Amino acid sequence: MKLASLMHGRDGRLVVVSKDLTRATDAFPVVPTLQAALDDWDRYAPRLADLAETLEHGSVPSFRFHEHDCAAPLPRAYQWLDASAYVNHVELVRKARGAEMPESFWTDPLMYQGGSDSNLGPRQAIRARSEVDGIDFEAEIAVVTGDVPMGVSSAQALNHIRLIMLANDVSLRNQVANELAKGFGFVQSKPPTAFSPVAVTPGELGASWAGGKLHLPLLTQLNGKPFGRPEAGIDMTFDFGTLIAHAARTRPLAAGTIIGSGTVSNRGTEGGPGKPLAEGGLGYACIAEQRMVETIARGAPTTPFLRFGDSIRIEMKTAAGHSIFGAIEQEILPHAE
Repeated sequence: MKLASLMHGRDGRLVVVSKDLTRATDAFPVVPTLQAALDDWDRYAPRLADLAETLEHGSVPSFRFHEHDCAAPLPRAYQWLDASAYVNHVELVRKARGAEMPESFWTDPLMYQGGSDSNLGPRQAIRARSEVDGIDFEAEIAVVTGDVPMGVSSAQALNHIRLIMLANDVSLRNQVANELAKGFGFVQSKPPTAFSPVAVTPGELGASWAGGKLHLPLLTQLNGKPFGRPEAGIDMTFDFGTLIAHAARTRPLAAGTIIGSGTVSNRGTEGGPGKPLAEGGLGYACIAEQRMVETIARGAPTTPFLRFGDSIRIEMKTAAGHSIFGAIEQEILPHAE
């Protein structure tokens, strides 16, 4: 089942989307918003699944689905927790600045709580005050949970995943160091996050969803040119069950909690840093990682961060080349005072 929220008020208008992303039908006769569906998932999910089936058979009124009409699947969410499940990414960050990485990073997930009161739709621009802030994209996988009890095990946590989607966790890299130095987490360095047009149920992904990981390449383009295609199921140190259990260790999680994987990142074939696409590698899911590799290899980065007028595209496709979640396509624009 594939669900989307069309732009409508603060919480969107829930629609069920066809498998090929070409058609949609209103979910209002069942439930008006995705958050309302998540609040009583056992009641509404079967009815939404029936609606999805009738949509595929063409036996329910439908309309053309346009990704640019979409808000984020959850335009505002009760909680957004972003992890660093791909520890290779963290290791490169620290190596580039000559810092050792604590061994605990391989066994205890990193996670921060970000803002989720104004999630961006897949076509909404990234607004920034200045290019000097070091504007960057971070292509990620994200899951949406139902209610999760405190102390849930990692195996049990997988049963609480309701939906899967893509995310662009926008970062202002040149703001990060100052905030981390305060020892109190990210605020100004993390603008609103954007999400894919469509969120899908785990069963929709078939064998690609296994072990709490999504085993497909995550495709990014910068200004229309391929930038990366790292494999999301490889080098993921912590699966989503582990991440959810980590988040729920000392508190329950409310239905509609979004948990991100962190930047998808692969090691190179010989265990070292991955290579850019131009050198036969899988590329990267953020600019910072390419800059890190350049610094490690040549002593200084050469790839600039995003500039006004640049555009980014994030997507995931099936082995047959069909888009699964639709695409995040965003332009970087100056903030209008």
